[in-house]
Amino acid sequence: MAAYLSDLIRRSLRQLPQLLPSSCALCQQSGPHGLCRDCRQRYFHVQPHRCLQCAMPTTLSTAHCGDCIKRKPAFDATIVATDYVAPADQLVMALKFNATLTLAPLLAQLLHERVDRARKFTARSQPTLLTAVPLGPQRLQARGFNQALEIARPLSALLGIRLEPRLLERVSETQAQSTLPLAQRRHNMRRAFVVPHDALLKVRGQHIGVVDDVMTSGATLDELAATLKRFGARSVTNLVFARTLAH
Repeated sequence: MAAYLSDLIRRSLRQLPQLLPSSCALCQQSGPHGLCRDCRQRYFHVQPHRCLQCAMPTTLSTAHCGDCIKRKPAFDATIVATDYVAPADQLVMALKFNATLTLAPLLAQLLHERVDRARKFTARSQPTLLTAVPLGPQRLQARGFNQALEIARPLSALLGIRLEPRLLERVSETQAQSTLPLAQRRHNMRRAFVVPHDALLKVRGQHIGVVDDVMTSGATLDELAATLKRFGARSVTNLVFARTLAH
């Protein structure tokens, strides 16, 4: 029965355009897909060649950018739906700061399309388990929800990969990364996460997909991946809606 319900949910989410709002989230044009065909084609269809590890746009001649070659991150790969530029950034800000939670399934769908495309055209394996970047208790209480987890829930169903929301805990209330210079962000996240005791067996030997809304310096995701590997994860892939470009 559980397998039947899981399959039913997955098939329903694959028909997600029918369930989304009846106007485009970017241009407000009427339509049944949450994002009109013109906006989807213009902002999400054509993607630059990206570094396989950090998803920063790079040249076609290399699989990894210079930064990842010089200082290899703890995570193994990153897949993003788009760059964090206008007007796609408005989707993230509406979800994160205006609590427009109805946008989370749309962001998950756009990210799923990119994950599916990456799986078809590269040798990347699919994660065996999903989790989301956790918020600290104070920030979660202030916001009322975790935007990464809101994206991870529908993405989990679309991919058919089990979601473990409590695979990681944030053990220190770090300063918001967006308020810090890039050079200080890595130090800010040091030892900020831990795998709780009851999740240890779930982590060991797994390829874990970590879901987030935006990747900027990569410091948070790097620390998360290092933590997961320290507790026995086999590999870590970031699944992020938007990638901030280099300044």
